[in-house]
Amino acid sequence: MVEKIYSIISDSGIHARPATLLVNVVKPFSSDAILEYKGKQVDLKSILGVMSLEIPQGETIKIIAQGDDAEQALSNIDELMKTEGLGV
Repeated sequence: MVEKIYSIISDSGIHARPATLLVNVVKPFSSDAILEYKGKQVDLKSILGVMSLEIPQGETIKIIAQGDDAEQALSNIDELMKTEGLGV
């Protein structure tokens, strides 16, 4: 299991477009990916789950990946967060 904490820096937080990008980046992996925000956990492969959290700018989230390709999945998420200006 690997995990990483991010501070959301995007002006509009994690809304529809960034949520879609996050879901699409983890879908190809067999590992489970969880997004945790304010004690709630959702499947990162579920667009509705991610959007239901309504994560605004300035908040902190945790991404947890578990499985055979968890490290690569988290690496891809990390790259997306940086290149899209979503979080650090």
